[in-house]
Amino acid sequence: MIPKTSDGRVLFAVPWHGRVVVGTTDTPLDECSLEPRALDEEIDFILQTAKKYLTRKPRKKDILSIFAGLRPLAAPEGNDNSSTETKEISRSHHLQVSLSGLVTITGGKWTTYRKMAEDTVDKAALAGCLNPEKCRTEDMPVHGWQTNVDYTDPLYYYGSDADAINDLISEHSELGRVIHDRLPYTFAEVIWSTRHEMARTVDDILARRQRALFLDARAAIEMAPAVAKIMADELGRDTAWQREQIRQFTQIAKGYFFAD
Repeated sequence: MIPKTSDGRVLFAVPWHGRVVVGTTDTPLDECSLEPRALDEEIDFILQTAKKYLTRKPRKKDILSIFAGLRPLAAPEGNDNSSTETKEISRSHHLQVSLSGLVTITGGKWTTYRKMAEDTVDKAALAGCLNPEKCRTEDMPVHGWQTNVDYTDPLYYYGSDADAINDLISEHSELGRVIHDRLPYTFAEVIWSTRHEMARTVDDILARRQRALFLDARAAIEMAPAVAKIMADELGRDTAWQREQIRQFTQIAKGYFFAD
């Protein structure tokens, strides 16, 4: 059974790389930000609720990383965005066509991205008076797709690309070392992401490729210099670029944990 709070919010706790990820809250906001921050009351709520279900009561000093995100909801007209109503707003996407023919999509979830894309293309074809065709991507495998995934393989989330990363390590064994002893990510993954996954900043690597920032923010800060050096070598950047990348990432990451 998934535990729920008195106001109907769901609490989940899932293991992830030897850690427990606990969430979630639902707070309406009137403004957007590039780097959302969890509110103090949200953190307190999760800690107070989680202690009812965990064998040991979690404390603020146990937290390795705190992260928040913004979800766009296609609220009906007249909705006042009160906290008691946001959980009732549909998470489905909504399409609208303006008088000029502009197609706008709002709402939706990452897990329904294919349906969102299909509906948008269909709506655009209709708005443009094009001949409708059956969607050809519904069952198309994504890049890296493979069967019989071995979830014990530390590189399993790269799918079929894991073979190429292992080839890098075979050629240069030092690339197989982990960057930080508290996290599983290797130097080879930084090179791979820079060469083949369009990573161009330290934040790209530690937040959007390896997810180190969300597992252990302090460890991610300690990884930043090594990551910056590898990326600089790959991209032909100088030491000034490395210093600025470290500064920018450190500034972001400091918002993910409580200061000592």
